[in-house]
Amino acid sequence: MAEADGLYWEDHGPREAPVLLLSSGLGGSANYWAPNLTALAQDHRVLLYDHRGTGRSSRELPGDVTIEAMARDVPILLDAAGVERATIIGHAIGGMIGLAAALATPGRVERLVVINGWAKLDPHTARCFDTRLALLRDSGVRAFLHAQPLFLYPSAWISGHHAQLMDEEEAQFAHFPGAETMQRRIAAARRFAPGDALKDIGVPTLFVVAEDDMLVPPHCSGPMRDAIPGAQIARMATGGHACNVTRADHFTMWLLDWLDGEEG
Repeated sequence: MAEADGLYWEDHGPREAPVLLLSSGLGGSANYWAPNLTALAQDHRVLLYDHRGTGRSSRELPGDVTIEAMARDVPILLDAAGVERATIIGHAIGGMIGLAAALATPGRVERLVVINGWAKLDPHTARCFDTRLALLRDSGVRAFLHAQPLFLYPSAWISGHHAQLMDEEEAQFAHFPGAETMQRRIAAARRFAPGDALKDIGVPTLFVVAEDDMLVPPHCSGPMRDAIPGAQIARMATGGHACNVTRADHFTMWLLDWLDGEEG
């Protein structure tokens, strides 16, 4: 556990192993990756962090809260860890941060994995964000957090993990970054649209999608895969938006197979 320019970060796994930088989605917490950490850290050095403005990182946000601004934290973290390049594995907003970092600082990104992300806001996702923002503004933080699993997980998984989700809701409520910060983060995600610039990404890239994602339709990854030379797409039939959590063993095995192939 360490700090770099206001960013809380963690370092796991063998120090001389290939480096993975994991970036979470809207919540911004390093804890999101707990179901995957042990397996990934066996043969990789894994860097985790709380996004600026969230969790244990500084709650002060720059004036330009954009995905591109969030991507400027990537070289700060790599410098703090003493590494030149890393594979960025990002979920949703975290994946978009990876895309922006690969465009802005290509020499720092070795490979890229984007889980249920997008490069152009889909009307369905916009409608989901509208609903979540209405809950936050009109009903408060508790209602916003209580509804959150509906957008992240399949219904059967929610039913089977009710007690766990209630405990997580309490923890998230205690550490909520504030309504203004959350609204600014959602606004940044909605505006992200790299367009034709994606063709300039020259690192091995894998898009992971879940067919039953409630928040981001799986078709959002197709245009990104087509735009980036050599990019691949892997589809999970089930798992929901947070498929690396709900199907952690399957996801991690799949990811390690791809990483091993690229490292070999």
